[in-house]
Amino acid sequence: MPPAVAGSPGEKLAFADLYKSFGVLGYEFGDRARELAGRPVVMRGYMAPPLKAESNFFVLTRQPMALCPFCQSDADWPVDIVVVYLKRTQPVYDPSRRIDVAGMLELGSWLDPETGFVSAIRLRESELRAA
Repeated sequence: MPPAVAGSPGEKLAFADLYKSFGVLGYEFGDRARELAGRPVVMRGYMAPPLKAESNFFVLTRQPMALCPFCQSDADWPVDIVVVYLKRTQPVYDPSRRIDVAGMLELGSWLDPETGFVSAIRLRESELRAA
């Protein structure tokens, strides 16, 4: 499990804890994810290649991804991605390098009014560092 990011304590949350089920009828959040909703958490994963070099948000994935989620409409994206909104704009990390992200966990469908991106799981006010 990842250690807490400096200045941002939180419970550890693994990708395996995000969903209890996911299928044609929809999804059900996992018990651990529901328990931690609205609280600070720390997750370990990979930064998917972002749309631009510096941004205040990115997609966190369980495995390294070679494609930008916004550049390929037909890409085969995993269902357990997490959208991360940063406290401040940061440079892009190498997508093959693991990172730890600490932020406030939000669950439920939400449409970002600036980007039009729809997410089911988000980390807000996040900080990151190399794992």
